[in-house]
Amino acid sequence: MHEPAIELKGVTKRFGDLTAVDRLDLALPRGGILGFLGPNGAGKTTSLRILLGLYSPDAGEARVLGRRVEEVRSRIGYLPEERGLYKRARADDAIAYVAALKGMNRHAALKRARELLGKFGLGRFARVRIEGLSKGMAQKVQLLAAVAHDPDLVILDEPFVGLDPVNQGELEDFIRALARDGKTILFSTHTMEHAERLCDRFVVLVRGRKRFDGTLSEARMQLSRRARIGAEGDIGFLTTVENVVLVTPPGADREFWEIDLKEGADGRELLAACFARGIVPFHFDLAPPSLHDIFVALVAKANVS
Repeated sequence: MHEPAIELKGVTKRFGDLTAVDRLDLALPRGGILGFLGPNGAGKTTSLRILLGLYSPDAGEARVLGRRVEEVRSRIGYLPEERGLYKRARADDAIAYVAALKGMNRHAALKRARELLGKFGLGRFARVRIEGLSKGMAQKVQLLAAVAHDPDLVILDEPFVGLDPVNQGELEDFIRALARDGKTILFSTHTMEHAERLCDRFVVLVRGRKRFDGTLSEARMQLSRRARIGAEGDIGFLTTVENVVLVTPPGADREFWEIDLKEGADGRELLAACFARGIVPFHFDLAPPSLHDIFVALVAKANVS
């Protein structure tokens, strides 16, 4: 049985009086996509830098691909949040340079760079300088540079920042393709929609501590289900219905009544109560909480604990 792709045991990192990462335990199986989530200052980037060997933990242990981090750096691909390609370099040379730093032969690295550029629709830009590319193209080039050496683990720090919706969609497809090829993907993002669509599992950090670690289904169990009802008249009486947790009327940011239900409730009791009062809703939907809702609730709970 394979050891985890990433394993942190009691990892703590301090900067003076600030504890950026606090006794973090994390085990990421190989071959999945993990969303690393948290508000600004949660400790995400510090944790990633520990995994890359850029920081040493003050306490605890970090292992990557079953080894000490410094032993497997060549098997890790990394896209930093701070983009930094040499603007005068040509696209294929920029990719090949990074791959060569990871141990690839220069000729093989350049060949691989041109193959990747062609595969992702940038073949005709292979000899164009980075400064001559659009922002989206340049970001693709930097992402290709992170994976050209065929790493087993790919770490992406805020990969969607600054991309338009079309390029965001292409990047999502690229991440899925890496996962299909057996790569383990860890990415940090503030955009919950990307994480919800892409990830097999999520970890939520708040103030350096892990507040959630699990699948989307497990995350949804953290909050009640929510029904939305459109009706003529006041349906505040639904507060008396079994399994109802909270009833919120329409407002400036809500078109419909919102009714939070206990986990497992299917909403039929809401409709029955409305019909019993002679009210026929013109809209009804029942959806599990979004990852955005879950994230906000977890952060709020952590900040008051």
